[in-house]
Amino acid sequence: MASDNPAFRSGFWTGFPFVEEVRRLPGDQPWLWLAAGWRDLKAAPFISLFFGALLAGLSVFLTLGLYLMGETWAIAPALGGFLLVGPILSVGMYAKSRELEAGRRPRFWDVLLSWRRNPLHIFGGGVALMFYFMIWMRGAALIFAIFFPFRSASIQSLLNQTLFTPEGWAFLIVGTVVGALFALIAFLFAAFSLQVMLDRRIDVFQGAMASFVAVLGNFRTMMIWAGLIVILTGAGIATGFVGFIVILPLIGHASWHAYRAVLSGADAQS
Repeated sequence: MASDNPAFRSGFWTGFPFVEEVRRLPGDQPWLWLAAGWRDLKAAPFISLFFGALLAGLSVFLTLGLYLMGETWAIAPALGGFLLVGPILSVGMYAKSRELEAGRRPRFWDVLLSWRRNPLHIFGGGVALMFYFMIWMRGAALIFAIFFPFRSASIQSLLNQTLFTPEGWAFLIVGTVVGALFALIAFLFAAFSLQVMLDRRIDVFQGAMASFVAVLGNFRTMMIWAGLIVILTGAGIATGFVGFIVILPLIGHASWHAYRAVLSGADAQS
């Protein structure tokens, strides 16, 4: 279905692929995506909760590993970067929602091996996201080194230096701005890329472009969706990652419905 935003389909945008497929949706749609995601989670819940528990375990392993290595400064950017690689970790949830949408009962092994539907490009998308995550971490290390070149990195010391010193305030401002730019770029190109690669078996470049066009075509609504993802992820972290068992599959399923609503021309409430 064509976009109902004529300005988006003209001028600069006319040379971009997928523009004619983008639907412009109101800002309340993310709540419908979450409701649809919750329905998918409750259908064959073991599959979703298995993936959620696996990702929660990986989060605990990553956090404890950084703590035991004395790299406490890296815990926050690593958890933030977790959002960057979220799409590749959610491919199984996309596959499960796709099966339910088609009226089929999802099977565990089919969901687990769903990447085989388009292996080269899904793998390529995963590699690209991991590479971006590495750049994110190196950038975080550089910013930390600039503001705290000779400081202790214990948790208490880090909190004191960050919250109660001018260097810490500058660090927070710069880190927040740089992190927001990294996150925005990742969201533009990855919000829908894995979904469309799984669904249509297109290559990683087409998938990234489809995501870019779809997000910009619904920028306000997609920023609301991004904010909800951040809030839900923060809630999962606040529960010691236990909440990730439910929250991460919920986001994955809802992201599939977001893709269907924004890009494929499907009913926004499907």
